[in-house]
Amino acid sequence: MSTRTASPTQKKTISNGRSREALKKRATHGLGELFKDQLKDMYWAEKALVKALPKMMKNASNEVLVDAIGGHLEVTKLQVTRLEDVFASIGLKPQAKECLAMQGLIKEADEIMKEAENEFVCDAGIIAAAQKVEHYEIASYGTLRAFAVALGFEDAAELLGETLEEEKEADDALTEIAEDQINSDAVNASDEEDDEEDEV
Repeated sequence: MSTRTASPTQKKTISNGRSREALKKRATHGLGELFKDQLKDMYWAEKALVKALPKMMKNASNEVLVDAIGGHLEVTKLQVTRLEDVFASIGLKPQAKECLAMQGLIKEADEIMKEAENEFVCDAGIIAAAQKVEHYEIASYGTLRAFAVALGFEDAAELLGETLEEEKEADDALTEIAEDQINSDAVNASDEEDDEEDEV
């Protein structure tokens, strides 16, 4: 009775199959760690925003803008809680990791508010700073959701998708406020100041 041995081609296929499985496991593990790391990053970012948004409200003069920031503050608090739900859905305790990007965006917002030449320009600057934050969050939540889908974290993906839509809505609302009134007010205020300087 003869024993059959695998041909070199069969051995190569088996070897490649095992390699692919090993690579897939390593890739999934690596992506999982990146997902968790980015989740901690956004948890810190949202908690930092809860502290930063009241300062923007205090410095804003346009009532529509003040209301919009106030509304988003409440949404941001809910987003912090939702992130805690995301952590729970993958079996982790909530943990924050300092987000250097958000830290920089908040610092830039502070500088814009300090340097604005009048209240109208300050309002326009607040919107500019807030939209930079929103765009960062849209990119971050979009990526997190995509990672969650790839990793099979269905509950996490759904929760992150909810926040992603809220950030898009906030960005659209800020654009509307800026285009409806604030940008033109800032231009008019600057023109008036230039005219006053010319008269002196």
